[in-house]
Amino acid sequence: MMVDRPTHMINYPNLVHSIQSAVAPVFMLTAVAHMINVLASRLARIIDRARWIEERLEMQRIKNEKAAYWELRRLGLRGSVVNWSIALLVLCAIFIGTTIAGLFLDEVVTSFNGQILTWSFLGGIFCFILALICFIIETLMATHTLSFAKQCTPRRMPHEIPSNTQTTTSILP
Repeated sequence: MMVDRPTHMINYPNLVHSIQSAVAPVFMLTAVAHMINVLASRLARIIDRARWIEERLEMQRIKNEKAAYWELRRLGLRGSVVNWSIALLVLCAIFIGTTIAGLFLDEVVTSFNGQILTWSFLGGIFCFILALICFIIETLMATHTLSFAKQCTPRRMPHEIPSNTQTTTSILP
């Protein structure tokens, strides 16, 4: 008894080459996943800080309400920048996933147009770069709100200031 074989056989050496070619984009996806994890953690800390300030405002336990509202606006802006970065990373992952799928389709589908591979990979790289720019902007915004210089004198470090001296510029009473 004879079994019909498909007329289009998969070229296994080419398929192995496609798998090897897909390794670099898979590593890129790993980097994107780690960046999303870092940014999600930053966003959670921003949200926690905003909730903490809002609770103190509701209980009227904040000494300087103007400073508290300024910090809330700043936290909102930082949260927006982090959200943009996460969105760009998700778009990057979609582009890179499309690249990986295209590498395999290029080997098994004869009519596949491989031009999409170039544009999807470049789109992923472009989104990754934009996400990194958003990340550095948010990091700079976070460090800009710190007031280390206000907390210590030029000659002494904070741990050297006598305990009877007020060292913080907190918004709390």
